[in-house]
Amino acid sequence: MTDRYTTLQSLLDERYTCRAFRPDAVDRGTIESILRLAQRTPSWCNTQPWQLVVTEDPAATERFRKSLLEHVNGATPQSDIPFPAAYNGVYRDRRRECGGALYRAVGVERGDGAGSMRQMLRNFELFDAPHVAILTTEADLGVYGAVDCGLYLTSFLLGAQSLGVATAPQAALATYSPFLREYFDLPAHRQVVAAISFGYADSEHAANGFRTSRADLGEVVTWHAG
Repeated sequence: MTDRYTTLQSLLDERYTCRAFRPDAVDRGTIESILRLAQRTPSWCNTQPWQLVVTEDPAATERFRKSLLEHVNGATPQSDIPFPAAYNGVYRDRRRECGGALYRAVGVERGDGAGSMRQMLRNFELFDAPHVAILTTEADLGVYGAVDCGLYLTSFLLGAQSLGVATAPQAALATYSPFLREYFDLPAHRQVVAAISFGYADSEHAANGFRTSRADLGEVVTWHAG
């Protein structure tokens, strides 16, 4: 394997969804380095449909976090992009495996509804991250705009990892898209795809002590010899 392959493999192997952050801010130059790298993401017809709102400092993030929690406590979820209709078969199994590992790590026992709710709300506390980015796409570009934003999201995560910045990609925030649109003054034609909470990981926190598995190639690849 080449050195470049090994470097990319290391970034992918080491990256995980951070669910507990330190309060330390990431400096503006580092954030811009991540964004410049992510900007190299390929897109359908080079449309580059992604746009982001980034909270630059922890104080701005804290104001947003407080407003978001207040909204979530009394609002009905509403997303711009439809969420999965169901998780069946192996997709249900993988989802349960991930959730179960997280709950075990943070000491939430099976059947503990209050504990599960507390952990769920951590999404809307941004896991105490000092920054969050709201990722949007152009509505007229439809599913391909959203797919391109997914590619951008991966570039952002790997760019952050390369600079020692931890990330948590979050679809949860997109379930309150109208609130995000109003809070950040987003135009109606911008659809919320996801959020990315980011900062420096609290490596001692139990929520950061587990890792998810990946399926073997035999489960996802069908070779066709013609």
